[in-house]
Amino acid sequence: MTPGTFSQIYIHIVFAVKGRQSLIDSAWEKELYMYLSGIIRNKDQKLLCINGMPDHIHILLGMKPNCCISDLVREVKKSSNDFINQKQFSKLRFQWQEGYGAFSHSHSSLDNLITYINNQKEHHKKQSFKEEYHNFLNDFQIEHKDEYLFDWIDPESISE
Repeated sequence: MTPGTFSQIYIHIVFAVKGRQSLIDSAWEKELYMYLSGIIRNKDQKLLCINGMPDHIHILLGMKPNCCISDLVREVKKSSNDFINQKQFSKLRFQWQEGYGAFSHSHSSLDNLITYINNQKEHHKKQSFKEEYHNFLNDFQIEHKDEYLFDWIDPESISE
């Protein structure tokens, strides 16, 4: 970093399992989070919080201004795809869905956001990921078309 460069950039990143399948199992999610933490640290970024659900993940980080979000997310997703498949955590071939959400936050909102991310399992008893993601887009006034969002699988259409 250049001397005299000061920044405070907090980014909340959200991405989903391909097809929104519930493939992240509680038996290995902590190991996945530790692996993701290592990737972020190796990219010289500061992880503040990570948590998720079987079908998606939330990452909050303090970013340095020389970091490119798309490059970081691409590396996190690619490396963790390989990690999950090599470890054979999932019976199905694991893959992250294309795309992600990245939302900037102020320092004053971090405590509430960290609590929100840490309480994902409780939060999603009341709200679906689809509703959550639409709320993020609306709250941040991000124009979008539903057909360009994640592929949403209707749980009722999945046969046993």
